[in-house]
Amino acid sequence: CSCKKRVRSFLPKLHGINEKAETLKALGPLYGSERDVVGDYVRYHYNATFIDGKTFDSSHQRGAAKVGLLGEGRLIAGIDKGLQGMCVNERRTITIPPHLAYGSTGAVGLLNTTLVFDIHLLDLWNKADLVITKTITTPKDCKRSVMRTDFVRYHFNGTLLDGTLFRIQVNSGLTQNSLVGEGWLVKGMDEGLLGMCVGEIRNIVIPPFKAYGEKGSEIPPQATLVYDVLLVDIHNPKDNVTIEDQVVSESCTRRSVLPPEEQHIHNTYIGMGYVISGMDQALLGVCTGERRRVIIPPHLAYGEQGAGDIIPPSAVLVFDLHIIDFHNPSDTVDIQITYRPEVCNDTTAVNDLGPLSLQLHPGGRHDYENLQDAVLGADKVIDGLDEGLRGMCVGEKRLVTVPPHLGHGEKGATGVPSSAVLVFDIELVSFEKGVPPGYLFVWLMDTPENLFEALDINKNQEVSQEEFGEFIKLQVAEGKGRIKPGLTMEQVVTDMFQNQDRNKDGVITANELKLKVDEDKEREQLRHEEL
Repeated sequence: CSCKKRVRSFLPKLHGINEKAETLKALGPLYGSERDVVGDYVRYHYNATFIDGKTFDSSHQRGAAKVGLLGEGRLIAGIDKGLQGMCVNERRTITIPPHLAYGSTGAVGLLNTTLVFDIHLLDLWNKADLVITKTITTPKDCKRSVMRTDFVRYHFNGTLLDGTLFRIQVNSGLTQNSLVGEGWLVKGMDEGLLGMCVGEIRNIVIPPFKAYGEKGSEIPPQATLVYDVLLVDIHNPKDNVTIEDQVVSESCTRRSVLPPEEQHIHNTYIGMGYVISGMDQALLGVCTGERRRVIIPPHLAYGEQGAGDIIPPSAVLVFDLHIIDFHNPSDTVDIQITYRPEVCNDTTAVNDLGPLSLQLHPGGRHDYENLQDAVLGADKVIDGLDEGLRGMCVGEKRLVTVPPHLGHGEKGATGVPSSAVLVFDIELVSFEKGVPPGYLFVWLMDTPENLFEALDINKNQEVSQEEFGEFIKLQVAEGKGRIKPGLTMEQVVTDMFQNQDRNKDGVITANELKLKVDEDKEREQLRHEEL
């Protein structure tokens, strides 16, 4: 019998301080240190027979175990003596002579009769008992332990003192959720949970008068309860979001802030409530690249209802966050000039074409062997980069930060996640000045007074494509005009010639030749007349 506690007979009330202290010390932690010690209470099953084996009484037949107090004359003397020293789950056969049974004054049929009791001890306790706790395992790092008014979630197995299981919740996937010290639990469980850490496993033994007492519940009346408890989490209704393990980048120049009008944080788009309120608070004041651990109590998370099968009711949530980037819908393109040549006579503008060395930041070295072309204002690059490339000199270097709404937006692109802030590390290697939309060639000097005569090299009143091409090439070579960047000279000559050869006979006559600027004026005049 692995018996830690045996039935004790009546212990007289002690009045001398020293006498009382020594007696209580001998009884050990199973009894209180400030209360008078009395006899034990016992709960047991029995079968009672005569010497011939005939049964005259049985608690099994009655359907309830017997509860009694030793040492106060409430039990027959033989039972009182026979129970002494028993362990829980011990079985004894007690033969009681008449003078220790009912003697000559007992009930009819029991007078001067020897009785035999088969006893099975189920439980014992004393009014001086305390709640007994024993820590089975505890985490190394315990930053917070249970206090009164805390809300706890825990798994448990519950048994009676004799090992009878009355409830299992460890393997059920469900937790017990309750406030501590507010009357939600039996008094003994309130006491037994105090001081526990998250992750701790504790054995808690609760005497009946601090459990369900004489009424019982789903358990028998006057039952000692034994709980094995695994504490899952703790929070207090007054808790706010907690931020731990915060690592901030040294290059933090901007932190997330509340909007000027709306007084709450949201997911990517402030004021929309895309995340739980605790996460809204946790994201306030973050820097790009920052790491932080966030602990969110249930009332700022998913509350008593939880979230589906993933998050249980009243769960404290712990998030490890790494802030990749953040933006505001009102953000504009941010341009940082990291190098600008001393001599800068010509800068990029709309319609210019510029080969440039470009890479996403943070990057390594610029790739000068694979330069990228970008025509400004032609929807060839994202709006933010188009803006960031304007006004650059050859040799200039920039860091251009583009918010998502001026980049690839919520959909993202190949290699670019949705709603991503982009940072481009740019060096302009060279660029070609552009031409207005719809033009293939523009004059940089005054147009020849008689353009057709200048084109008609052989003076036969017709301009062939060869003559037309030679003339355009000469103007570009002498710096008098320029063609649309990104196109070859042959493409430009062919398209321009076909535009002027209006009857498609392979030559241009004086009547067919018109400058584009004059054509545009004629179209505008026709529109005006139609209106």
